[in-house]
Amino acid sequence: MTTKNKTGEVKAKSASRRKFLKAGAAGAAGAATLGFPMVSRAQTVTLKMQGAWGAKDVFNDMAVEYIDRVNAMSGGRLKINYLTAGSVVKSFQVQDAVHKGVLDGAHGVTVYWYGKSKVASLFGTGPVFGQDAHLGLAWIHRGGGRELYNELIEKLGINTVGFFALPMPTQPLGWFKKEIKTAQDMVGLKYRTVGLAADLMQEMGLKVTQLPGGEIVPALERGVIEAFEFNNPTSDRSFGAQDVSKFYMMGSYHQAAEFFEIIFNKTKFNKLPKEHQAILQYAAEAANSSNFWTGIDRYSADLQWLTKEAGVKAIRTPQSVMSEQLKAWDVMIAKLESEDPFFAKVLKSQKDFSHRAAYYYLLNQCDYKLAFEHYFPGELGF
Repeated sequence: MTTKNKTGEVKAKSASRRKFLKAGAAGAAGAATLGFPMVSRAQTVTLKMQGAWGAKDVFNDMAVEYIDRVNAMSGGRLKINYLTAGSVVKSFQVQDAVHKGVLDGAHGVTVYWYGKSKVASLFGTGPVFGQDAHLGLAWIHRGGGRELYNELIEKLGINTVGFFALPMPTQPLGWFKKEIKTAQDMVGLKYRTVGLAADLMQEMGLKVTQLPGGEIVPALERGVIEAFEFNNPTSDRSFGAQDVSKFYMMGSYHQAAEFFEIIFNKTKFNKLPKEHQAILQYAAEAANSSNFWTGIDRYSADLQWLTKEAGVKAIRTPQSVMSEQLKAWDVMIAKLESEDPFFAKVLKSQKDFSHRAAYYYLLNQCDYKLAFEHYFPGELGF
């Protein structure tokens, strides 16, 4: 039924108009649902993380690259407050602090807790079967390494969840008062390194002290050590190594394929929304690339500064010394496998994957040294 006004216009019933408007609003809402993604309503969480690195170390900058990616990806709903080494605990104590919940997370390396199990050192500072750190990370992510790492954590009763980042370039043999020409030149030296590398160097006749990075130069100055390795030219420059030693031996098998370990308290992690867990995991993969790019840029620039401005002699470690390192690894491997079946299990997995992956990698890889010498003849000196 309709009614007409004085001008003859038809008025619809008010009920019909309301029905039309209601239907239109519902349609618009449906279109909006299709046109815009759902916005996350996960509760905002703040995590407290400490690194194992001093404020001036390039590793600290790399840890911040991870933090920045987590904070950016989460849109403000997940935040990490990052602290430098010593803010809450010392560098070698970060895992214990995360396990206990004193810290929510930490940025370090597995070798810093290898005292609990020497298997830990296989996730970064173990023997080399032809693989570099890129292939080592491939083993972790695709070859079963991650599952074995989780099994180790569970066996030890450690309440953490861990991720890996940064395929580190080969770590130099280190800083010495004189050029190392033979393995015999190192026998008896008081030397700093960590993890299985400490066992390796002891097998080669050195007297090893394990120290975090921030304690290296003071130990040199006090005579506690006479030589050391840490990781890279940028960190070594920041320690002031060039002020106490002038011979920088480049190339070694003691720590040729290491990576960062980024850990979180497992109880805390499991309570996070799945999207937050995913951000913490995949931000490590994003930082993996960023860290490597940062490292190559800064390590190469600082090596140039060390040699051209600071009077450091960067010398390739003789192949004879590295051959002796491989022989020492053979002795250690046999001993450690006989003592610990789980060590043998992890090492077999790593060796099998490296055999396959390195075979492809090395057979197919071009000779980069040949190309370098073609364009920059005589610079390498070996």
